[in-house]
Amino acid sequence: MTNEENTLTPSSVLSPKDFDSGFDVRWCPGCGDYAILANLKRVLPTLGIPKEKFVVVSGIGCSSRFPYYLDTYGMHTIHGRAPTIATGLKCSRPDLSVWVVTGDGDGLSIGGNHLMHAIRRNVDIKILLFNNQIYGLTKGQYSPTTKQSKRTKSSPTGSIDYPVNPISWALGAEATFIARTIFQYPDHMQQVLRRAAEHRGVSFVEIYQNCVIFNDGAFRYATDKEMRYDNIFELEHGNPMKFGRDQEKGIFLHGLTPKVINYKQAGFDETDLLHHDENAQESTLAFFLSRMRYPEFPEPIGIFRAIQKPTYNDLLDNQMEEAKQAVTKPLQEIINGEENWTVT
Repeated sequence: MTNEENTLTPSSVLSPKDFDSGFDVRWCPGCGDYAILANLKRVLPTLGIPKEKFVVVSGIGCSSRFPYYLDTYGMHTIHGRAPTIATGLKCSRPDLSVWVVTGDGDGLSIGGNHLMHAIRRNVDIKILLFNNQIYGLTKGQYSPTTKQSKRTKSSPTGSIDYPVNPISWALGAEATFIARTIFQYPDHMQQVLRRAAEHRGVSFVEIYQNCVIFNDGAFRYATDKEMRYDNIFELEHGNPMKFGRDQEKGIFLHGLTPKVINYKQAGFDETDLLHHDENAQESTLAFFLSRMRYPEFPEPIGIFRAIQKPTYNDLLDNQMEEAKQAVTKPLQEIINGEENWTVT
């Protein structure tokens, strides 16, 4: 299915205010969650879906307050189990648009197993993982994505853990839609969220989000107006991978290794650069991109992968229908079985 065929019809009725729950939004002043909430409120009315068909499911953490702040159906579940609840909900009510809101701690630590299986099954849910590389709600312990040597309350001499790479992790679980965006890029975030909503199957979106209290400036290299030109680049399907203030740098594939070059100085042109293909069934290119991390490489944002394959929900429905067709006996006879005995 092409993106054009899968595009939802915008609603002419709903507005962001329709998704405002009226509750006081309580995050720390300057928290990146405010921006994500505002952008999600802008996107939901454009999807052509009735408001009563949206459900937001969360676990535990700062990000998990989202069900309170959006005027939709929602569930605030237990730590790490939001994907499990969302899977059951989507299977029983396939007509609903189900969104999972989680954080790097909630989703990748205690919830890692649940998140992995929801992804590998290709359940038709939208997963937003807020990555601030720290545990915020529980006051600053290191999380699965915290960088090595980071000093926190639980690692006063520096974390020795190797951090999880969420995009690589999602690729390993065979996610059919994978993207990354940044809390300070509203237009880009809205584009990514719309694409995630339009995708049929699991959508995994990593959102870089600043924790102003416990990990302030973790993504300054990607948000600072002077630094970001050299440290990030936007993935565009079919286009060369270029970056820099004047788009003078690019990504060149040397054998099986991506290299950064100033292609104009080196005498290359855009055709020599690596071009993005988000629809590639083979995930090799997307994996290359997921391993490009600051400061060794500029980091890609945008759609890493967008492919189609049967969803868990469709396969489940087909299996149930086949089972119904195969039934030739009354239910009570099936329950009783072919062999019965009486215990005296």
